[in-house]
Amino acid sequence: MPDPQPNIAEIDARIAEIRENLRELVEQAAAYSGAADDELVSQRIADQEALLERLTDQRDKLAQAGR
Repeated sequence: MPDPQPNIAEIDARIAEIRENLRELVEQAAAYSGAADDELVSQRIADQEALLERLTDQRDKLAQAGR
């Protein structure tokens, strides 16, 4: 059974988590050295940014539907 669509507060909580993840990843990227580490951290940052964009779009659609 699919999960019910999250509400705006739940999406906002996930967005906050992802922003914190991004902050930590950027700090890690600054501390790492080496091409393999840079590539891994860059991919993780890109994944989190994509997820953040999807959640932000989903939240905006829910907010507009609730108007």
